[in-house]
Amino acid sequence: MTQAKYFVIVAGNIGVGKSTLVRLLAQRLGWTPFYEPEVDNPYLADFYADMAAWAFHSQVFFLAHRLRLHQRIAAHPGPVLQDRSVYEDAEIFAHNLYRQGYLAERDYRTYRALYEAVLTFLPPPDLVVYLRASVPTLLRRIARRGRHYERGISAAYLAQLNALYDAWIAKFTACPVLTVPADDLDYVAQPGHLDLIVRKMRDKLAGKEQVVFRAEEIAAANHSRSAPNL
Repeated sequence: MTQAKYFVIVAGNIGVGKSTLVRLLAQRLGWTPFYEPEVDNPYLADFYADMAAWAFHSQVFFLAHRLRLHQRIAAHPGPVLQDRSVYEDAEIFAHNLYRQGYLAERDYRTYRALYEAVLTFLPPPDLVVYLRASVPTLLRRIARRGRHYERGISAAYLAQLNALYDAWIAKFTACPVLTVPADDLDYVAQPGHLDLIVRKMRDKLAGKEQVVFRAEEIAAANHSRSAPNL
């Protein structure tokens, strides 16, 4: 399985630890990481000045950029890990703008039609690793990393995104999903927790249906120093 051409997405809310997990998994497994790209969105300044007027333009730009990245990842010859996906742009962030009233009904319908049409031409991933954490955990981790532009993120906003993430995962059928209880796992401080995630990924990629993180496994992983590979 080490040499198989896997495409795995790591998904989750702001501050949950996606980039860190992608980096650690890439180091452990020897896979190629694709991080959320920094992109110069030409609509961004206008969007922040008048969100309702420019939300559609800004989201379409981000969607086009994310779709191109998805194509690059799918064409990569070896196994890859992606930090956040095209699905989240549409299902979480564009949807949230619509719910907040920044995307008009007509614009949102057009955006969804474009997104859904293009998805039919994109190869799906082999697995989504969904990092799920409570709002207090997200706030602690956001504060710990100290990014100045994240200081204004509120608990209410994170709760809205959590609800959208849960709703998306509940109906997502493009590939298997591994839900990781990120409140209980610290894969930075506890190497055994990373090992446990790798084992669960292996099980899901092998086709096992009911793959969950049991409390006794997490407790045992606190003292584990093994290094399983896919």
